[in-house]
Amino acid sequence: MSETSAPALGGRRALPRNASNAAEDDLPTVELQGLTPRGFNLQDYLNVTNVHLFKERWDSNKVDHHTDKYENNHLIVRRGQSFFIQIDFNRPYDPRKDFFRVEYVIGRYPQENKGTYIPVPVVSQLQKGKWGAKVVMREDRSVRLSIQSSPECIVGKFRMYVAVWTPYGVLRTSRNPETDTYILFNPWCEEDAVYLDDDKEREEYVLNDIGVIFYGDFNDIKTRSWSYGQFEDGILDACLYVMDRAEMDLSGRGNPIKVSRVGSAMVNAKDDEGVLVGSWDNIYAYGVPPSAWTGSVDILLEYQSTKNPVRYGQCWVFAGVFNTFLRCLGIPARVVTNYFSAHDNDANLQMDIFLEEDGNVNSKLTKDSVWNYHCWNEAWMTRSDLPVGFGGWQAVDSTPQENSDGMYRCGPASVQAIKHGHICFQFDAPFVFAEVNSDLIYITVKKDGTHVVENVDTTHIGKLIVTKEVGGDGIRDITDTYKFQEGQEEERLALETALMYGAKKSLNTEGIVKPRSDVDMDFEVEKAVLGRDFKLTITFQNNSPNRYTLSAYLSGNIVFYTGVSKTEFKKETFEVTLEPMSFKKEEVLIRAGEYMSQLLEQGFLHFFVTARVSETRDVLAKQKSTVLAIPKLIIKVRGTRMVGSDMVVTVEFTNPLKETLRNVWIYLDGPGVTKPMRKMFREIRPNSTVQWEEVCRPWVSGPRKLIASMTSDSLRHVYGELELQIQRRPSV
Repeated sequence: MSETSAPALGGRRALPRNASNAAEDDLPTVELQGLTPRGFNLQDYLNVTNVHLFKERWDSNKVDHHTDKYENNHLIVRRGQSFFIQIDFNRPYDPRKDFFRVEYVIGRYPQENKGTYIPVPVVSQLQKGKWGAKVVMREDRSVRLSIQSSPECIVGKFRMYVAVWTPYGVLRTSRNPETDTYILFNPWCEEDAVYLDDDKEREEYVLNDIGVIFYGDFNDIKTRSWSYGQFEDGILDACLYVMDRAEMDLSGRGNPIKVSRVGSAMVNAKDDEGVLVGSWDNIYAYGVPPSAWTGSVDILLEYQSTKNPVRYGQCWVFAGVFNTFLRCLGIPARVVTNYFSAHDNDANLQMDIFLEEDGNVNSKLTKDSVWNYHCWNEAWMTRSDLPVGFGGWQAVDSTPQENSDGMYRCGPASVQAIKHGHICFQFDAPFVFAEVNSDLIYITVKKDGTHVVENVDTTHIGKLIVTKEVGGDGIRDITDTYKFQEGQEEERLALETALMYGAKKSLNTEGIVKPRSDVDMDFEVEKAVLGRDFKLTITFQNNSPNRYTLSAYLSGNIVFYTGVSKTEFKKETFEVTLEPMSFKKEEVLIRAGEYMSQLLEQGFLHFFVTARVSETRDVLAKQKSTVLAIPKLIIKVRGTRMVGSDMVVTVEFTNPLKETLRNVWIYLDGPGVTKPMRKMFREIRPNSTVQWEEVCRPWVSGPRKLIASMTSDSLRHVYGELELQIQRRPSV
């Protein structure tokens, strides 16, 4: 491809940026050089009459490349692996005198050295790692080729041409959208940077289109299914559009490090008009509350069709959509949940909780927050930019929290590097290390301005890190991939390594923690059901022969799952007298009326109990969250559960509250069974039941799921799901 006709830009002879898969210029169908002799007739030379791509989902190309699940009529193949095409000519092909080649082109300004123009020569033998086309069959006027692609080639949608050589130049087929070919990452190919050698893991992390996301509280883990829908109609194009919208150079789209980093920035709309607008303030005007989404399909299709960010998302929605993006392009990916996740604003590995002298939290000084849970993603890839041993799972986070190189994004950060404290390696390893390894420090602010460290909790942050198990819906504990067990020598060494690489503690907490008090304090929260009263029990234990009196303070707050408090709904102060070597329990009743009117998206209630021992001036502090049990949606199915057969799906909900629910939306989704849909109910009175029926016709066999969610002005995070086994249609 010649660059001689390139325009001069900024004083340099260079082509403009090639940053759009959708933009294109047609290659010329005739490229003749010099004068052609009189009597020259194009028809005398080999002419292409047809091209067959074997692109049906039952054809070997799609089956062998594991792309037969995509709802897409084009050829979809994975790089580094051979596939077949057939070319029909106007006469029999004679390899002694006929010369042709296949060409793949992507973007508007194709260049061979950028990988955006790929001439594929006809060769006698295919070579691993190189483009080539081998004739495997010649029959009459047809030639069948086995085409081998490079395992490093750009991932995207290519235009395809066949070029025939004549003594006077090149004859090329016209632009034909029917021959467009998608090339994806290939976890089945050993030479590909995303190669994953376990077949069950490939099935889970690339081909599974329904996942489970864990949320809730460390002591009360909740689950919700999520429809990734990476094979649904239009999703592959939507994912390519995300990279186009980021103006990502096409030449970088074969590198999973760059693709995942761009995806991390683009799934949130914070600074680049990306896919999802984040909202954590419980106000969702002109949009869908985060808890109402059942999957990624509606979000990505709306983003592509409107060209505007979709409202609204929170961390599990960002993670769900990002997982779809990665799996759709062929990068193995999973959603992980970190319970008690630190948002360390200054990456000093400390969550500083400042207390007044009376034990109350000083909200002006307390800037760090501890999220009840936080979801991010892991993507599997080699890290050629890092020393050996830091490939494998990489943490990537699309929830907009902190700036990274001028944009809201995070990762890919090597999970192995995080575990060992090697946070000098890009990208954003210090931030992820702090999320799982920070210390929780309680500091009393004296009236004279001095600070006293009351307590250091080294085990609270990163309490549990989980993901969905391979081949099932259960929990897989992956905490040990991010950190050594608390108290182990290796754990201290990892922390010291991180500090050496620049994660500095602002306070030296070694040796300045006050001696352990004679009095212990703990509390338990009764299992709490939405709309009902429940009890909180505080236990004080005196381990000494002395008599003590305590002033205790209880604060109950409605909090976002990010740990940020919205409002205090309960405040109680009480005095406790402890006899020597004894314990005392205090019960506090939490009434439904106190918290119901203030409820947020997920119904987290956070309790903070502090107590001061009058005689020793020791301060005791404990905090715990509880998740309110929320009613479920019930899904039922009538009819034959078979591909192509109609079945009736019923979604049912009973309002358990004492108030009428208004503006109620119910959402229904199920990849391979039904397209996402929704229905509105103006109101649902107390204790009354509503039903919604829809006729569905499944098009994918095997284990499937129906997922439903409900949202209203005063009640959210209501889910339901149903597992189905869809039978194949019997062959006639």
